[in-house]
Amino acid sequence: MRRAARVCLLLLSFVPALAWAQPKSVFIADLTWPEVKQAIARGKTTAIYYAGSTEQNGPHLALGKHNVIASYVAGRVAEQLGNALVYPVLPFAPTGAHMKFPGTVSLADKTFAAVAREVAASMLSAGFRNVVLMGDHGGGQQALKQVASELDNEWRSKGARAYYIGDAYYKSQDEVRQYLARRNLPAGEHAGIEDTSELMFLDREQKWIRRDQLARGDAKSGVDGDPRLASAELGKAFLDIKVAAAVAQIRNLVGKP
Repeated sequence: MRRAARVCLLLLSFVPALAWAQPKSVFIADLTWPEVKQAIARGKTTAIYYAGSTEQNGPHLALGKHNVIASYVAGRVAEQLGNALVYPVLPFAPTGAHMKFPGTVSLADKTFAAVAREVAASMLSAGFRNVVLMGDHGGGQQALKQVASELDNEWRSKGARAYYIGDAYYKSQDEVRQYLARRNLPAGEHAGIEDTSELMFLDREQKWIRRDQLARGDAKSGVDGDPRLASAELGKAFLDIKVAAAVAQIRNLVGKP
């Protein structure tokens, strides 16, 4: 009996250490610097950089659509990888023609790339061995790819790597369109069924969608497609596709933990 009691006490003594082994969140903004340092030391060696955008999304979707989606996807990707932490989503990107709509913010490709490079360099300087860069908005994808290539060349000799995860955008986009085609649903390019469905799934507090403004898109509204066909069920499927595409490419490039 005494021996059993001693064993129990010994096991209980490890509980605080085991609790500390896992950070309280996969988002570094929720952590203190000692928690980030400990997380890296205990195997959280991949850092996720995800760019969103602040742009018009028609009369029915909030301008921060990409940022909401990017934060959700990044968190799920980190959880599935098991060895990653997420940096704050960059809320701005090159937005081009969207600038004619009030509220849109646009960065020059050079500025967008410079921010991505310096944030990613900060990740590597913090001790992360792998940095992955991706974006939820079409503008800036090539800039992210170029930044990842340059950083990878610079840091590889130091034992760290940088990768562009294009599948999070391009491959998932193709798979979503195939998903819609199999169900005889039309795809859209901007603020249509895809974007609206994803935000419907995430909009639990009903603050990002104006459901009374759902209408077929035209040049004046800034919508390409028909958001009236959107649903939260479709949104979940699309987000799952996006997460799976990102996780698969990261594991292929970085390897499993």
